[in-house]
Amino acid sequence: MDILQLIDRLEELFNNAKAVPFTHNVVVDEDRMLELIDQMRIAIPDEVKKAQQVVAQRDRVMAQAQEEANRTLQIARDKADELVRKDIIVQESQRRGDQILAQARAEAEAVRTDADNYVLDTLMQLQDQIAKLNNQVHNGIQMVQEEQMRKASTNNTDKIEK
Repeated sequence: MDILQLIDRLEELFNNAKAVPFTHNVVVDEDRMLELIDQMRIAIPDEVKKAQQVVAQRDRVMAQAQEEANRTLQIARDKADELVRKDIIVQESQRRGDQILAQARAEAEAVRTDADNYVLDTLMQLQDQIAKLNNQVHNGIQMVQEEQMRKASTNNTDKIEK
């Protein structure tokens, strides 16, 4: 299940919780809360795996771009060598080889930049999602702990009154 769906379910559980009168506390179904937290623990590694896949994909794209650049460079060199052998168009061959080399380098750099931007955007989105999830889990834990402390306080007060 997608981590964002789990967060939505956690928020729904909180929104449907019963309010404790005269407090900002709510009563949450502990089993459902713990089940959602367990599902989140399972989902977070999946999100990390997705990020790793994105990084691996970026590396593949960069390797392909480098390979294409090397191939283009070799083609440019071969073409330049062939043109140099022909005395009539020596200067033209040098210019064309340089142009192909510059274009190959520019294309490789553009592919690298695009891949880096894609990975950066994806990782930043993942970081935001994890931060939101962490905040919501923290708030959920804090609410459950406050509820436990309130119950313990109420039990102690009841025992003292008896």
